[in-house]
Amino acid sequence: MRVRMKVTISGTRDGESWPEWGGVKDLPDDEARQMIAAGLAEEDNGEDPAEENAAAPGEPEKATGRRKPMTKSALDGK
Repeated sequence: MRVRMKVTISGTRDGESWPEWGGVKDLPDDEARQMIAAGLAEEDNGEDPAEENAAAPGEPEKATGRRKPMTKSALDGK
């Protein structure tokens, strides 16, 4: 099964370095399922992960307002 890495893993597998985040690797099905279950990889669907997670151009990030601290009367249920 071909998987896309969701993290960067140091070290090697069968003498080859693991691919960086977003890189793809062919693994035996059972090992691929274990990596997917652990959240380290996802099944490769052929899409570029940078495009999939990119923010739409021209849309600035919006800050959310801060919540006011609860007053003693609010905590007492009055």
